[in-house]
Amino acid sequence: MNSYRYRQRKPAAALLAIGILSISLILFQGAPSAANDRMEAEQLVEKALLSFQSFMCDENMGAFRDLIRDAKGVMIVPSMLEGAFIVGASGGNGVLLTRDRIDAAWSGPAFYTIGGASFGLQIGGQSSEVILLAMTDRGVTSFLSNSFKLGGDVGVAFGPVGIGASAATANLSADIVSFSRSKGLYGGISLDGAVVAVRDGLNKAYFKGDPSPTDILVRHTFKNPHSEMLGGFLAKAASAKMAKSDCVSGARADRTARLAR
Repeated sequence: MNSYRYRQRKPAAALLAIGILSISLILFQGAPSAANDRMEAEQLVEKALLSFQSFMCDENMGAFRDLIRDAKGVMIVPSMLEGAFIVGASGGNGVLLTRDRIDAAWSGPAFYTIGGASFGLQIGGQSSEVILLAMTDRGVTSFLSNSFKLGGDVGVAFGPVGIGASAATANLSADIVSFSRSKGLYGGISLDGAVVAVRDGLNKAYFKGDPSPTDILVRHTFKNPHSEMLGGFLAKAASAKMAKSDCVSGARADRTARLAR
């Protein structure tokens, strides 16, 4: 009789053990994924700071320094393959910060991917640093949707580069002005037709919640102390309060950023 009861309990115990093991495997697999996303997000913010510093201190980026003072939003893409023509792959990842209309404070970073087959290069294209300046409310609002097309949903124009270039020569009617640099070459990457899309996974991992772009960029309800250095440097640059000492660190940042790409 006891042997019969034991045999009855054994399948139930086995099923319970299998259930516990399955749940454990799910949790075990999910934890590394979240940790990897968080690490990727943090590294992207750190590389974005290095790229922004080097742009601000580049003598060929006079127009960029002029326009940043009036920019309503800044998207920084530290590394972007120029037209990487791979199915399912994107050109690069970046972070966007926006300026508050009232107190001019900068938001935390929202994460995006940018890419499109329209770039037209093959695998092995050069890696570029790209910064997009949203100059209009329409330019900022476009980033609040899940995805949008540059040159289609919003106007995009090249920013003038070179020694002596200034905001006076920029297309100030464009919603977004782009600046790019690739191993000493400036402004050559075409973004017309590129698609910008939200990276929800990185947003969730970085802020440890489920924020929308509006929560991060407009409501400012999600913050992460990790991005304070990026936001602080951006605020200093936008208010024209940068000192020469900032460009010393910027020169170091330029070398570090290029090694990191």
